[in-house]
Amino acid sequence: MADAQALDEVVRFTSDLIRIDTTNRGGGDCRERPAAEYAAERLAEAGLEPVLLERTPGRTNVVARLEGTDPSADALLVHGHLDVVPAQAGEWSVHPLSGEVRDGVVWGRGAVDMKNMDAMILAVVRSWARQGVRPRRDLVVAFTADEEASAEDGSGFLADRHAGLFEGCTEGISESGAFTFHDGAGREIYPIAAGERGTAWLRLSARGRAGHGSRVNRENAVTRLAAAVARIGAHTWPLRITPTVRAALTELAALHGVEADLQDVDTLLKKLGPAAALVEATLRNSANPTMFSAGYKVNVIPGEAVAHVDGRYLPGGEEEFTTTLDRLTGPDVDWEFEHREVALEAPVDSRAFAGMRAAVEAFAPEGHVVPFCMPGGTDAKQFARLGITGYGFAPLKLPQGFDYHALFHGVDERVPVEALHFGVRVLDRFLRTA
Repeated sequence: MADAQALDEVVRFTSDLIRIDTTNRGGGDCRERPAAEYAAERLAEAGLEPVLLERTPGRTNVVARLEGTDPSADALLVHGHLDVVPAQAGEWSVHPLSGEVRDGVVWGRGAVDMKNMDAMILAVVRSWARQGVRPRRDLVVAFTADEEASAEDGSGFLADRHAGLFEGCTEGISESGAFTFHDGAGREIYPIAAGERGTAWLRLSARGRAGHGSRVNRENAVTRLAAAVARIGAHTWPLRITPTVRAALTELAALHGVEADLQDVDTLLKKLGPAAALVEATLRNSANPTMFSAGYKVNVIPGEAVAHVDGRYLPGGEEEFTTTLDRLTGPDVDWEFEHREVALEAPVDSRAFAGMRAAVEAFAPEGHVVPFCMPGGTDAKQFARLGITGYGFAPLKLPQGFDYHALFHGVDERVPVEALHFGVRVLDRFLRTA
C-alpha cells in the first residue's frame, strides 16, 4: 500500500503544479515546460530516467518507463496532461493559480482537470521507490502538453514522432473516471470510462453578395449562415446505443432494480433518476454552435460570414454525422473540420477493467462501479494510433454535493485532500497488479 509520505506528497504536488501557470489559450499560447521539468525532477528522484520532448519550444512532454517483474506482459501507459484551460481570477473565491489548501480542500485551476491525477502518479511512483515495489507489467508514464487544444504539441506529437517510447503498451489509463457520483438515493456510483465520443470541431462559412444595409438582398451571407446554424442547433439526433453505453444502462438499471428496457430508453432514464446524467450525453451524436462572426459595420452587408460548431460523434456514428451536417448546412453554406479525432470504445470485460473495479471496491466497498462513455475526449485518442486501448481512471472519493463535472473548466475548481488520498490508494493497488 502507498506509504504515509505519498499521502502528503500528493497534496503538495497538486498544489505545486497548480501554482505553475500552464494556461492553454489555444493557438500555441501556452508553456508547459516548467511543469514538465517539475514532474521530471520528481520522477528522477524516484530513480526513473525521464526524457523531455518538444515539438515546439516550451511545449514540453515527459516520458519515463518503469520496468515490471513480468517481461512477457504487455506494458501499461499511465498518462496525464499538464496544461489547463484559462480562468478569470475575478470570478473565483481564491486565485486560480494559488494552489491554496483551505479547510481540507486544494483550490485552483487543474485541481480536477487534471493536475490532481498528475500528482497521484508521481506520489505512487515515488512511494514504490521507497518501498522497493515493482509492478507486474512495464509502466510507461507520460505527462503531456496541449491536451486542452489540438494535442499537436502533446500526445499527437508523441504518438507520431516517438512511438518507440510506448513499445509494448496495449492499454492506458488517464482522466475522467472512478470518481464518486451520488445518485440522490444514498448510492455511491463510480463510473469508469470505457469509451469516448469522437471530436469534430467545425468551421462553417457562407458567401453572399455584399451591399448596402438598406437594400433588399436575397444573397445575404449572414442570413444564410444564421439559418444553417439555427438548423444545426435545433436538430434532434437519433438514438444510437453503443456497447459501452449498453453496458452502462444495463448495470445502472440493475443497481436501481428496474428493467433495462433499451427499446424505451426515455422511460428507463426517468427510472434512473440523477444517474441518467452518466449516459444522457452519450446516447446521440451532437453539434453545438459556439461561435459566429460576420460584418464590420451595421449598414454594410458583408460578403462572408463564419461560424464554429463543436461536434461530437459516437463510435460508429461518424458517417451519420457528416451526412447530417451536409444536409443541415444546405447548398449555400460550406463546412470543414478544423479538428477531428476518432471515437473510442474499450472492452468492459477485460482484465484491466476488472482490476480497476476491484481497486475501487477495495477502498469504497459501499460503492458501485459501472462503465460509461465520456461525452468529450482525452489524449487517449492520439495514443489509440499506437494500438493503445484507453480507459478513464483517475479515482476520487467525493462528498455529497460535490459536483465533479461542474468543476471541469468551471469557477472555483477544487479537490478535497481526502479525495486525493483515496486516489493514491486506489491507483497504487491497481497499478501493482494490473
